[in-house]
Amino acid sequence: MESADCRALVEEAKTFHLLADRRDWSSERMRPRNSAGISQVVVAVGGEDDKVVMRSVEFWDPVNDIWKTLACLPFAVSKHGLVVSGQSKLYMAGGEYPDGSASRAMWRFDPALNAWHEMAGMNVCRSELGLVMMDGCVYAVGGWEGRSRLDSVERYDPETNSWSFIPSLKMAVTSPAVVACRGALFVTGGAILEDGDGIDLVQRYDWKTGSWQEMASMLIPRSGSAACLLQGYIYVVGGWHASTENTNKVERYDVARNKWEFVAPMLERRYRPAAAAIDGKMFVLGGEEGLDRHHDSIECYDPLTDTWAHAGYLTSSRSWLSAVPIRMRRDAGRERSSCS
Repeated sequence: MESADCRALVEEAKTFHLLADRRDWSSERMRPRNSAGISQVVVAVGGEDDKVVMRSVEFWDPVNDIWKTLACLPFAVSKHGLVVSGQSKLYMAGGEYPDGSASRAMWRFDPALNAWHEMAGMNVCRSELGLVMMDGCVYAVGGWEGRSRLDSVERYDPETNSWSFIPSLKMAVTSPAVVACRGALFVTGGAILEDGDGIDLVQRYDWKTGSWQEMASMLIPRSGSAACLLQGYIYVVGGWHASTENTNKVERYDVARNKWEFVAPMLERRYRPAAAAIDGKMFVLGGEEGLDRHHDSIECYDPLTDTWAHAGYLTSSRSWLSAVPIRMRRDAGRERSSCS
């Protein structure tokens, strides 16, 4: 009781067990013991290149640079949302089919069974949505339903297998980057015009008050960016805006100070990449640099040195994919070689 450091560790452990979806998996203390037969990996789902919309579901072990395949999606999809619940189950919702129509479907993936199961569909079809997990519920934010942008937000309760609407965004957006932090939703950027041009708006939802408010704007406008929580900061990477085109610029948000600041830029310019944090580092996968160039590369950011380094390759070039960190048994999946 007299040690401040000890009390901080006990508080962290209590939060870990009581609030599974607020766990900071980027912390080095979350690394599985070697004897557990479990590795921390990145699962990559779907996406598209300049010709094909994909059904692939794969996971990547950053330590050994090995890819393994899991059960494919029941259908090809891109522009979807993907979240992980307590590092045990994946939820995928919405997206766009190869014929261009938007999906309202919700699927859950059980790693133990290596199988996808269809859950209750959303109330509204959504592609280019933001999807986030907070305190046991899945939130679907904004998106495109085939004719117009959406300001509606709905919440999925796994216990009742049902969706319900919550208060709408202050501004309708497609392709936002969404993060849950400290019991609030942060919706960064997105597009509001027909040409997909990005904005710098940051919208925050507080579940205690049930209301949205505008926070400090990002330093540059973005749509089609990716975001993740890393060591208490919200990082937003890549994206597109007419004045900057596809960008490699990266900024992070200090929630306590309501302030954005630039950090080191990525090695490549990336529109609609995926991002995931593991062991105190951030990995950014895929994306596109132009209409005719899709990336297969993976970059790694170390916040201690504020540097980016090449970390590996996807099994194929793609953008509009999604990725999340998850714990996986080392004997799971079917092994395939990395493209490196």
